[in-house]
Parts: sequence; C-alpha cells; structure tokens
Amino acid sequence: MALTEITRPACTLDDALLRRCHDRAAGYDRDNRFFDDDFAELVDTGYLAAAVPVERGGWGLDLAGLAAEQRRLARHAPATALALCMHHYWVGMAADLTAMGVPGSAWVLDDAVTGEVFAAGHAEAGNDVPVALSTATATRVDGGYRISGHKHFGSLSPVWTRLGVHALDSDDRRGPMIVHGFVTRGDTGVTTVPTWDTHGMRATQSHDTVLDDVFVPDARIAAVVPAGSSSEPYPAVMSVWALTLISSVYVGLAERALELAVESASSKTAIGIPRGTYATHPFVQHQIASMYLDLHAARATVDGVAADWSAGVDHGDAWGPMVLSAKWRATTAAQQVVARAMDVVGGRSFFRGQELERLARDVRAASFHPGTDAFTHEAVAKAILGIGEDEPRW
Repeated sequence: MALTEITRPACTLDDALLRRCHDRAAGYDRDNRFFDDDFAELVDTGYLAAAVPVERGGWGLDLAGLAAEQRRLARHAPATALALCMHHYWVGMAADLTAMGVPGSAWVLDDAVTGEVFAAGHAEAGNDVPVALSTATATRVDGGYRISGHKHFGSLSPVWTRLGVHALDSDDRRGPMIVHGFVTRGDTGVTTVPTWDTHGMRATQSHDTVLDDVFVPDARIAAVVPAGSSSEPYPAVMSVWALTLISSVYVGLAERALELAVESASSKTAIGIPRGTYATHPFVQHQIASMYLDLHAARATVDGVAADWSAGVDHGDAWGPMVLSAKWRATTAAQQVVARAMDVVGGRSFFRGQELERLARDVRAASFHPGTDAFTHEAVAKAILGIGEDEPRW
C-alpha cells in the first residue's frame, strides 16, 4: 500500500493529465503566470462541473469525493488545485443548498455546466471576521443592490466570469445585514488590479478586484443575512465547502513533500554512513515518522469532516468549530511536514528550481486563509464556552 493511498470517487482526473500538470507547475511559478494549459485541460474534462449533480450535467461528486480529487491534484500542482477550490466551493455549496431546499443558488449549477467560472471576492483589508462582516458597502436600490469595495486574493483572476462577493448594508430596517451576491466580469464598475507577485502560490494569479458602485440585480443576490452571523445556511454551507477543499489541498501538498523526503532518504549517501543510505540513520527515521504521524492525523481530521458532511451527519452548532479545527490541523501539519522534509533532503532543497523549495513557499499561504490562527482559536474557544455571536467580541 502506498504511503498516501486514498479512495477515489467514481469520476476521477486522469493520471496522465495530473503528470502534465506536475511538469508545468515549476514554469508557472518561475514566470509568475496563470496555469493556462492546466486550466484548459481541466475544463475539457468537465472538472469545473465536478460538484454538479449528474442529472444536471455534472460529475455528481459530493464534498468527500471532490476533496479527494483536489488532494490528488494538489500533490502534482498545488497552486492549480488551490485556485480551483475557489470555483468548486461555490458550485458545491449551490448543489447542497439546492438539495436542502434553500432557494437562490440553483442557477450556479447551470452556469457551471455551461462553462462559467466562479471565484471568491471575500478577502478585505481591515476585516478579520471573514464573510460575517465586511468593509465593502451594499446599498439597496430598485431591482437589486449597488456594491462598492476592494477585494484581495482573487484567485482565478485571469479567467473568472462570476465573482461571489459580500458587502454590508447598514441601512436595512432589520439592522446591519451582509448581502451575498455575484458580479460578472463585464459589469460596469468592476476592475481587476494586477497585484500578484508573491512568495508562493504564484500560479493562482489572485489579483485584487475593485468594485465601484456595481449594480447587482436581485436575480444574482443569493442571500441577505444578519451581520456577524455565521450560522445562517448560506455562510455555514459556504464555510464547510471552502475550508474543507482548501484543507485538502494542503494535505495533498504535504503528501508530496513526504514522498520527496522518502525518495531522498532512500537514495542519498554520506561517507559517515558507510553501510547504507540516510534511511538507515535513526534521526532521519524519526523525522520521517514524525512527518507521517502529523500527516496521518491531519488527513483523518479533514476526511472525517468531509465524510460526515457528505453523509448528512447532524453535528448542529458543532460544525463551525469542527471545520475550523480541520483547516487549522491540516495547514499547521502541512507546514511542519514541509519543514521537516527540507531537513531530510538537506541544502539542495534550498535552491530555486527544486520542487521542495517551491512547496516550502506554497505552503506558507496556508496561514492566510480564513480562519487564521488567531481567529480559529477565538471562534473555537467561544463555541466551547458558549459565548454567542450576539455578545460583545471582547
């Protein structure tokens, strides 16, 4: 049995396609450019409709199945996999919300089948409570809302056609409300600002998007929920899909780092180890074991969340801390595994052009996805202590 063997869903990405993605990843990173060829091949397979139910023209993968595929892709091309999370979570949550009888998202499934590309417009400077609060503004007008704001980390910027955004309507008679809706590439007032020259995950090309009084019609308003609330169906389902898929990418990245460490330890020799390779060194064995132990726990945690969600297990209010915990466990473990892999491989892993050097930069992005380390500890502690969303934050 392979170290990282996983159960594959019925619809899977072809191994040859994954190898081609792997072979192109270094070039995308070096040139700081979008993964155009990966994207074109994945579109041709129908992968962008992987979460759409079969009866609507998709692959019919649930969260567990799609998370497994994203993990496979991440082992070959982490930036490609991460960027596609931002499309897949919209489609997956639309499938689940529609199945739950929650109105307003079925059109997302149809758009995904016809080739529309979804992306996430949530990250904002000065907002450390993702999705539940916003520095962007929404103003109610006839037939919809006018939305203005500055969004960061917009993965898939070169190709998205539908950007899911949220903004604060402070004038709603019910109190401050978060408006969730979708802008399109051609809407007046939508501007992409090229900003993406980063330490890692360079191929995602996650440029900024500025929204200047953009009109979003009611047909593209998916939900309006109280500000500060994360328990409404729309943000709750969004969080489970987004964080589980993102976590799976970092698990896949860490799996590849472990493979590289094992390959190196099994082949590298030294004059001080006359009877074998580094694999015979007790401390190297300890490092490899530590990597496996961290990765095994992270994989089990993420897979458990995905499996329970897909099976309809009712965890009630515990879903919030559970999915934050899984994301924290996966990303923390991934960073530790990659760091130890570099120790095992040695100084060669410090050089540009080495796959592990690229993975070491890519994995640093894990810290910036919501929830951050600070927010995760705050949210989980408050859930355990019974401190509600309507109480003062501090």
